Amino acid sequence: MIAVGLMSGTSLDGIDAALVRIVPRDTGYGIDLLNFVTTPFDGDLERRLRAALPPHEATAAAIAGLHRSLGAAFARAARSACGALGVDYVASHGHTIFHDGAAHLTMQIGDPFVIREALRATVCYDFRTADCVVGGNGAPLVPYVDVLLLADPNEDRVALNIGGIANLTALPRGCVANDVEAFDCGPGVMLIDAFVQMRTGPAQRYDVDGALAAAGRVDETALGAMLSDPYFAQVAPKSTGRERFGAQFLLAHRHVLERLSTPDGCATLTELTAAAIADAVAKLGMAAARVLCSGGGARNPALMRRIAARLPQARVESSETVGVRGDAKEAIAFAVLGYETLRERAANVPRVTGAPHAVPLGAIAPFALRRLISEVENECRSS
Repeated sequence: MIAVGLMSGTSLDGIDAALVRIVPRDTGYGIDLLNFVTTPFDGDLERRLRAALPPHEATAAAIAGLHRSLGAAFARAARSACGALGVDYVASHGHTIFHDGAAHLTMQIGDPFVIREALRATVCYDFRTADCVVGGNGAPLVPYVDVLLLADPNEDRVALNIGGIANLTALPRGCVANDVEAFDCGPGVMLIDAFVQMRTGPAQRYDVDGALAAAGRVDETALGAMLSDPYFAQVAPKSTGRERFGAQFLLAHRHVLERLSTPDGCATLTELTAAAIADAVAKLGMAAARVLCSGGGARNPALMRRIAARLPQARVESSETVGVRGDAKEAIAFAVLGYETLRERAANVPRVTGAPHAVPLGAIAPFALRRLISEVENECRSS
């Protein structure tokens, strides 16, 4: 089947769209990436989105308008990925407007019916709510797919995704989905981005190639103060987001950050991300594993160097070394989760999310659903 997976993460760098072919096999199925594009938000939409995200409190009218506008933006991103090629379905994560895993509350926006009308295809959406309703965190959900894409029968691996938030999945050699441990480590590049924007305004939106961090020195006092945040000591299952590690986190620590130069501040925040990741990897007993990195943070050389320095026994490298495109992995993952939604198969990992049991994820905005169900049934019989 041909599908488009759509993902917009906490880094706010745009909408990722992955066009994939999913092929049934005797055990599981194969996933081929046919095309991948990232579509930046236009200026007005990004401004409205930032104004609605925590710590801001948007009105219901503002969120409703964003829901519709983001749906149109997701539809354009999907169309850019598939071109003239027809797709069997679209799987859209949407954009998280609020998430509190401990309270089992989550909301993603981006109107799926706008996507359905633009693509003339069934849309799977709202993947996190079902896990939250039964008592899970609603995150992380990608570990189910990490096992399919990155696990190895002969090698211990860690799937590390560094977006605005950093999350990892421990993949012991020969594991299956129910074996894995996974959680959000803490900030990825979100705090670095916010600090750069605070210091430079519109001139620079992130630490390009980690150059500022490379030119600075880590302030141990500031680092220690930030690492004392209770989230880092909290045991899994756990998930986090902008609600904890947004710009307000920097304001809470301004007494140790405001005296730092911009390069020293970037170096210190880069070290914070690296320390949180390395500590999480070590606590899982995977300090000597192969750490396969994806997401925008994997393109930050300074951050990658610091993670490697804190994990001297590990091989820290891009997921592309094993054939998985790093910037596309999460969009691919939601295409796969949509595949499971259409089959009414559970795709959460209770050990990871804290849910008491496995549940099918996602809702469906149907278009020619009878034809799609017929294809699914034929596929199941043939496999």
